[in-house]
Amino acid sequence: MRAVVQTVSRASVTVGGETVGAIEDGLLVLLGVTHSDTEQTADTMARKVYELRILDGERSAAEIGAPVLVVSQFTLYGDARKGRRPTWAAAAPAEVAEPLVTRFAEALRGRGAKVATGRFRAHMLVESVNVGPRTVLLEV
Repeated sequence: MRAVVQTVSRASVTVGGETVGAIEDGLLVLLGVTHSDTEQTADTMARKVYELRILDGERSAAEIGAPVLVVSQFTLYGDARKGRRPTWAAAAPAEVAEPLVTRFAEALRGRGAKVATGRFRAHMLVESVNVGPRTVLLEV
């Protein structure tokens, strides 16, 4: 599982003209799932993200109750080392990835996080204002 975590002053996801998720002053998490990921992987990643000391004053979302916007992002497993056309072979198929993205969001909620999400398998417009800028790549 891979996550790109950004500190944001605001972030939102729009699908078909409808805002389906939005936060202010928190974390935007782009989450990719690979074939070997499990529910335990999702739980571990959720803990790492929520306790990541990336916010102002080296604090975590857990410490200050910052919200988290989770957006599934299979392209995090894109591989363009050969040629110009990426392959997505390392990305888990939707039927594997969707329950794990859901599990990740539920694991965050179980830790007390305020969580908003995008919509799986939808064409999403993601807007964000990165603070810092601070962006961290996590892999579990």
